[in-house]
Amino acid sequence: MSVSYAHLGVYSDWPATAAGPRARATRPDRDAVRRLALEILAGPGLDPGGVQVERRWRADGLEGEEISYSAGFGPRTRAWVLKPAGAAGRLPGVLALHGHDGFKYYGKEKIADGPEPAPPVVTALRRHYYQGRAFASDLARRGFVVLVPDVFGWGSRRFPLADMPPLIQRLGELSAGTAPPDDFPGEMPSDIARYNAAAWHHEQVIEKYCALLGTTLAAVVAHEDRLALHHLSARPDTTGQVASIGLSGGGCRSALLRATSDQLTAAVVVGMMASYDSLLDHNVVDHTWMFFPAGLAARADWPDLAACRAPAPLLVQYNRHDELFPLAGAQAAHDRITAHYADAGVPDGYTGRFYDGHHKFDQAMQRDAFGWLAAQLH
Repeated sequence: MSVSYAHLGVYSDWPATAAGPRARATRPDRDAVRRLALEILAGPGLDPGGVQVERRWRADGLEGEEISYSAGFGPRTRAWVLKPAGAAGRLPGVLALHGHDGFKYYGKEKIADGPEPAPPVVTALRRHYYQGRAFASDLARRGFVVLVPDVFGWGSRRFPLADMPPLIQRLGELSAGTAPPDDFPGEMPSDIARYNAAAWHHEQVIEKYCALLGTTLAAVVAHEDRLALHHLSARPDTTGQVASIGLSGGGCRSALLRATSDQLTAAVVVGMMASYDSLLDHNVVDHTWMFFPAGLAARADWPDLAACRAPAPLLVQYNRHDELFPLAGAQAAHDRITAHYADAGVPDGYTGRFYDGHHKFDQAMQRDAFGWLAAQLH
């Protein structure tokens, strides 16, 4: 029976000849996947350099702190630390990870409130993906110390438009409003629209540089998230219980971090789970290079990576009508992760929950995730 893939056309017979799909047909040993994750994703060093407190504020029941630190190269990372106002003693920590969203102009601002009001363009993004909530701030109000860092390519760590190749700058001008986020649910200032469009094209260039430097975008991002996790774990106001959470690209980051760090107590992956094979029809174009680290797909599937630290607690939240992940692929991933945890002797260590609706992390999902985190960390 011949298969026709929407974006492969006359090359639809290619996957049948490739090693990757055949290798993924059998679920690999978790120890082997952990070794693979460390081989292709781990990087040197765990200490963020020169951590500085830039400012502090108190608002809406929270104490906020903006810190900066060096990731080893490029601009200093800016991150926000949020916790309940007047909190005494140590609290569990959560690393809240912003998404990709085809929106690289901002990072942490997309999911957390800072010392200034969120700009209208961020408010529009939150309405679409988070039912209007700054979920990291809401999570802090639930009794956590929440660290929200920018990561390589976003916000304080973004590439200046002027540093991008002239061709990429021109593509940004030509494709603003048509390159992701092409379905943005609000009015976007023209300079931000041009930047986000250029940054979408520029990610291909970044991955080429990564290849020349012997790494991948996924590895660089995972390394920076481990730096943030190390800071969170070492803070005097946190306990030894720490977790990660994120939607979409943030969920991708949560899975990469879970696979490469034993410091995490638990992890939440939202809207970023499916079998690789289910993406072959037309979904590859929608996804970031973070989702396709070189060397993984030839030996394991994405759900294998997410489950490789079993029996450590893992929550995955799926949307049944997610336009980025076919439901059959999400179900296949759920079944595969379930099998990994059953093999580890802790079937209850994994929780997979399916929700109606599009690609999102709405308030119902947030309540479930926050309750699950409280049960794991308190």
